[in-house]
Amino acid sequence: MFKTEFEFILPKGFLDKEGNLHKKGVMRLSSAKDEIAPLQDYRVKNNEAYMTIILLSRVLVKLGDLKNIDTGTIEKLFSVDLDYLQRFYQKINSEESNNVNMKCPECECEYTVGLDEVLYQGG
Repeated sequence: MFKTEFEFILPKGFLDKEGNLHKKGVMRLSSAKDEIAPLQDYRVKNNEAYMTIILLSRVLVKLGDLKNIDTGTIEKLFSVDLDYLQRFYQKINSEESNNVNMKCPECECEYTVGLDEVLYQGG
């Protein structure tokens, strides 16, 4: 089973207009379109750093009880939470993050296995 969504907990949390704090969320794996589409946005053309804002707004599936996660939501995150989400995005979307080095308990041979394979077989 291939996992495409990953749960996270923000260090500080998003504080909405009503004063509710939203810390738990879900981020999905990025698609090629998620990474290409922001390049067409005028905000990215004016400021390349804005690509992060758009990209995160596209891949965040859930953040607390919020109904809509858009660029405005991402813009209002505390800096520490934005940094956390950027690192989390890199972790779940990098090829290396899905591989685990294993050692056979019998012959002690070392090999690399996809994390999804290990989780699927073990659970």
